[in-house]
Amino acid sequence: MLADGTYDIPPGKVVEVTTYLEMRRPPETAPTELPPRITLRRITAPDPAWYRDLFLRVGGADWLWFSRLRLTEAQLRETLGHPDVEVHAVEKDGRAEGLLELDFREKDACELAYFGLTPALIGQGVGRAMMSIATTRAFARPISRFHVHTCQLDSPQALGFYRRAGFVPQRQSVTVGDDPRLTGDLPEDAGSHVPLFRP
Repeated sequence: MLADGTYDIPPGKVVEVTTYLEMRRPPETAPTELPPRITLRRITAPDPAWYRDLFLRVGGADWLWFSRLRLTEAQLRETLGHPDVEVHAVEKDGRAEGLLELDFREKDACELAYFGLTPALIGQGVGRAMMSIATTRAFARPISRFHVHTCQLDSPQALGFYRRAGFVPQRQSVTVGDDPRLTGDLPEDAGSHVPLFRP
């Protein structure tokens, strides 16, 4: 158990305060349509290079998405090619500008593993439509739990967005790890909302 108090974080480390959320049934709201010229396309067994490019454009510049960057190509290919993992690209004029990833590998559940847009589509109502599609696809399978987690390394709007979509916070955790900007996983100017402390 973590005792009450204030703790110094060593230089070169980042702290993730993660909130875990879930929904047990889809919300009773009308489906939201994607805007014109925006499409959602499932990518079966995506190429790791293609995936990493989209992953970085969605979460590696403004935010500090890095977990998938630490997988080897073989590990990433195995994960993305699993029959119970769905990778969807949100495309504008044929170019991928958003990522929706659903993970059904846990029995009776679906994880909203990755969900985000590049700056090219933010603020146009695409996120609401993506979430409508994600919820429909998740509960189309025989699950009783749809869950997601987010932390302060992500967009500060993410937690509120998930709650408005119908997810309910269940618990929080704290993780201390190597700063991905100092390990070479991300550029040093990524995630400007999180201070960088060199060792």
